Amino acid sequence: MPRFRITTKRVSQMNGIRIEPGMSVEVVTNSFSNPLLTNGGQPVADAFMRIYGIDIRRAGIMSQAYLDVERIG
Repeated sequence: MPRFRITTKRVSQMNGIRIEPGMSVEVVTNSFSNPLLTNGGQPVADAFMRIYGIDIRRAGIMSQAYLDVERIG
């Protein structure tokens, strides 16, 4: 199962949620494709909620413009 590291690229403040650059999560998926594009990015959103307690969908940063995706395993 591939493992991905998703890291925020820049400061963002939307809908009362502040995102700092360098916030990162690791996601394990069944698919080898970008986890932001599979299942609507739900595993990524769940990981940010679990680790940082923030809803990245509500913050409006659920795209590669704000997030760097790196396959690490």
